[in-house]
Amino acid sequence: MSANERREDILWILTTRGKEIARQLAHELGVTERTIRNDITLLTATYPIETIRGNGGGIKLQDGYNPNSFRLSREQEAAIIQAEDKVEEPHRKTLQNMLIAYRSPANYERR
Repeated sequence: MSANERREDILWILTTRGKEIARQLAHELGVTERTIRNDITLLTATYPIETIRGNGGGIKLQDGYNPNSFRLSREQEAAIIQAEDKVEEPHRKTLQNMLIAYRSPANYERR
């Protein structure tokens, strides 16, 4: 995985989870916490990322910011859900990630 791919993964994780700690990001991405801190420093030049120290702290995107402002229509979501049953891994996981990243908040209760 390249550094740019890792940084895209960090953004995706922060977007989908809301907040994460550096130790967990390092573990998931197979790098050191120092590498994650360096990535966060670089990402903050472009994205509104906040770091919170102490108990309950972590790394998060500023409230209200979503780099994936594009949202799926109900018809697009239905097509992805239907396609999930017809594809094999890793494509099924990719479709699930698309739903997580681009699902409209109004459609969350549908699944």
